[in-house]
Amino acid sequence: MDRMDWTRPNWHCDSGPADTSADAALVYDDDVKAETDHLYERVKDVILPDEWPLHAPLIAAINRLKKERGTIILAHNYMTPEIFNCVGDLSGDSLALARMAADVEEDIIVQAGVHFMAETAKIMCPDKTVLIPDMRAGCSLAESITGEDVAAIKAKYPDYPIVTYVNTSAAVKAEADVCCTSGNAVQVVEWAAKEWGTDTVILIPDEFLARNVAANTDIRILTWKGACEVHERFTAEDVEALREGHPGVVVLTHPESPVDVVRAADYAGSTAGMAAWVKNNRPAKVVLLTECSMSDNVAVENPGVKFVRPCNLCPHMKRITLQNIYDALRYNRHEVEVDETTAARARISIQRMLDLPKPDSPAQFDKDRAPVEVELV
Repeated sequence: MDRMDWTRPNWHCDSGPADTSADAALVYDDDVKAETDHLYERVKDVILPDEWPLHAPLIAAINRLKKERGTIILAHNYMTPEIFNCVGDLSGDSLALARMAADVEEDIIVQAGVHFMAETAKIMCPDKTVLIPDMRAGCSLAESITGEDVAAIKAKYPDYPIVTYVNTSAAVKAEADVCCTSGNAVQVVEWAAKEWGTDTVILIPDEFLARNVAANTDIRILTWKGACEVHERFTAEDVEALREGHPGVVVLTHPESPVDVVRAADYAGSTAGMAAWVKNNRPAKVVLLTECSMSDNVAVENPGVKFVRPCNLCPHMKRITLQNIYDALRYNRHEVEVDETTAARARISIQRMLDLPKPDSPAQFDKDRAPVEVELV
């Protein structure tokens, strides 16, 4: 299996001092082995055997604590495989997690993801306790725009609906008209244009997503100059180099990538879309131009498919570790709150997205459609 030039220790960013008074009990003994062997069988192709004894005691402890405390863990696709596959109860991309959060029955939610995801869970489940293992797990895209920015855009363009990517803060969602994800952005933009009776929609804050959406709809798009630090670094030259170095490789990318990367790839779609494409098409050799852990987690579901592993690591996602998930559960650490007024307004934007018809399959971006002009607000 082709590997990248990073090593696993770099994944685990320091999350501050942990209370390790109970950690002496976290040893890899026969009981832990018996509890976790079936989980290792699932991830054995992406976690080395000598790493597993380091993970297994925390995995066993977390899974016990979940049952004791009535807790569910929501795990984003960008979590490392020991989190995504071994302690996550519900997993998926941003849209899937938003849908799941609305239906959670447990009293406590632990968000294995970044802060805006935990806020979304709290907005949809205001009576539940939502924990995030590290409060510093932010998002470069979410931090590129504020609620005040959106209010100013609304004042400048009062006749145009504002669609905000779900990868934004609660304050931004509260000022917007409706949310979207990469998987339904075209659908939401076209719905908003029809609902508001306009040919122009403001899609914020990801400039590249907006440009790729604009090429896939007849709606005029205005956008904000924000970007995801993971996807904005990919280039068309990267795609060319991958094809030269790995003849026959199928290149999948995310619509948060620059337009020329999308046009150079074989498929462009959301996180869920890429995972579904691999499952449905079973390519001999594939590369996912997205966050590093995505390939590992898709590989678990698709044995026999060779994954070429160049990717960009998200330092924010990698702040979430088994250790701080355990600490959050054991000590009720890092509760996420959203003030009631903001939450009520943001809930409208999210619910409008969730109320739209669910597509039969993940949306695919037509990479062959010519780029169009997109104005920045």
